Amino acid sequence: MEVVTDFVKILELKRYSRQTIISYKSHLIHVQRHFKDIPLKNISDKDLFEYIYYLVKEKGISASYQRQIVGGLKLFYKEIFKRVIPFEYLKVTQRERKLPLVLSKSEIAAILRCTNNIKHRAILALIYSSGLRIGELLSLKKEDIDSNRMLIHVRQAKGKKDRYTILSQKILGLLRTYYLKYKPKDFLFEGQKGGRYSAESAGQFLKRAVKKAKITKSVTLHTLRHSFATQLLEDGIGIAHIQKLLGHSNMSTTLIYTHIAVSALEKIKSPFDD
Repeated sequence: MEVVTDFVKILELKRYSRQTIISYKSHLIHVQRHFKDIPLKNISDKDLFEYIYYLVKEKGISASYQRQIVGGLKLFYKEIFKRVIPFEYLKVTQRERKLPLVLSKSEIAAILRCTNNIKHRAILALIYSSGLRIGELLSLKKEDIDSNRMLIHVRQAKGKKDRYTILSQKILGLLRTYYLKYKPKDFLFEGQKGGRYSAESAGQFLKRAVKKAKITKSVTLHTLRHSFATQLLEDGIGIAHIQKLLGHSNMSTTLIYTHIAVSALEKIKSPFDD
């Protein structure tokens, strides 16, 4: 689809994040498949409304996913066809307040034990041990691993900001073993034919490992990042330090982990015990 390719080029020129570009492109492809032979240009406002309604009522998409689709479609029609879609009535008025899923250290260990491929294990272990987003991990290069200071340089992450996060001594050993076996040329983790490794592939091998470990929770790659943050908080690390490691621009985003950390909760005595 030429118009989608043109839209991707516009997003790249405007320096949108790689993950946002991938998401918006995916949404457009799904829209095109849904409407089959109707060109994107000819889909009416009413049809787009019905499509979003279908996703909400039939597919049960989340409020955040709905917000992302609406934003992507609105931007696409504005940039490509100079057409303003009246999407105001599709905006989500209230944000969902769902707590993130967190794994225990033993569950993380079980997943890693069930991940036999050393590249796959290195990817999962690095996300968990450093609190990286999957897009940040897949953008890493060899020179971003600072073994002298035991830090990882995360370049141009969300919000186009650089930051540093911690590097585990055990992970450094795993990375060295992985590097000697695979010898990546450009990115730290590459596909079979070179180039950046696929986030979709990473999600698939995580899913297989979770199933093999007999964990019934709905685990995603981002669950590993949530687990990193929560366990740091439980170990007594200050919330401001965790905010910097995660790259959150707003402290309120980081504070959500205070609702799930067990260190404070376990000190509370139930009145039933008396």
